[in-house]
Amino acid sequence: MENKELNQVKKSLRIATVATVALLGTGTVFYMFFEKLRLVDALYFSTITLTTVGYGDITPQTDIGKLFTCVYILSGIAVLGTFANLLVRRAVLQRKSKTR
Repeated sequence: MENKELNQVKKSLRIATVATVALLGTGTVFYMFFEKLRLVDALYFSTITLTTVGYGDITPQTDIGKLFTCVYILSGIAVLGTFANLLVRRAVLQRKSKTR
């Protein structure tokens, strides 16, 4: 049973990884086009926004950028929270399977 659960968690983790990378890429492309940021700055801003660090050195200047960022933060919290939860679940299940 635990092996089946571990396999399901690993599959879900792969999906969450793809979702995280896709979300990061979406934000990067959006900020490049709508906020006119360079690639590195757009990736940097996307990363600090998704991780809720928010240094404040770069901020959205357009209304569409501000609205996108609101949605981006909320969806990012959900995706990264799921990703972190799955990492912990995988570690717990792997540890359980090694002790048996």
